Amino acid sequence: MLEIDQFDLEEIAFALSDQNVYDEHLHLVDPATGEIVLWTRDGGVDGKTPVDLDDLDLVAIDPLPSYVWYEDMADFAELVSDDHAARRLARAINGRGAFRRFKDELHEEYPHLLPVWYAFRDTRAARRAVDWLLDASLISQDDADRFRAAHPDPPVP
Repeated sequence: MLEIDQFDLEEIAFALSDQNVYDEHLHLVDPATGEIVLWTRDGGVDGKTPVDLDDLDLVAIDPLPSYVWYEDMADFAELVSDDHAARRLARAINGRGAFRRFKDELHEEYPHLLPVWYAFRDTRAARRAVDWLLDASLISQDDADRFRAAHPDPPVP
């Protein structure tokens, strides 16, 4: 088992959030080194040589459903102390296009909340990456618990 710091949590979080996977590419992690590679149907892992996934000793990082990431926006909106802003952000995430509307609302109406949102979103994403590593048996339960304890949700004004 590797230590958490041997993995690129940001890259794992990106792979977990990648909603553009249509059986054409996958993010894979090498359990021996922590290295993350991109596999494509036509180019394998080196970009040139097609290879079957079953022939690789790598672990696929399957994306999480979009509702998992949606919950972050809903939780953030609920935590905003300004009632008017909280209502507008909650309204922005209703229906199709929620991610774009939420982002637009923050950029246009509440830019002061952007750094807080990014910290909130990134903290949640890092914890999901650690949860994924634990579920894939690539890190220990103790390491995952220590990471989660050291990375609570940042305060939202």
